[in-house]
Amino acid sequence: MNDNTRAILTEIATVTRTIEDNYPELQKYLDETRSTLPQGDNSDASINKKDLENYLNELKTLIKKYKKDH
Repeated sequence: MNDNTRAILTEIATVTRTIEDNYPELQKYLDETRSTLPQGDNSDASINKKDLENYLNELKTLIKKYKKDH
């Protein structure tokens, strides 16, 4: 795993933690957005940088939309 991928994963963890701590009502959407990540046995799963970026953007959009609507 390269440094760029690791940085994206770190940011995903940070945004997810923000949702859990500050917007618990949005946690129900986390399972839906995770559909962009590889499923199943981790030995067969590959981490695609584009998929991770898309997932991160979905999380950020979820927060932005929530803030706008509330």
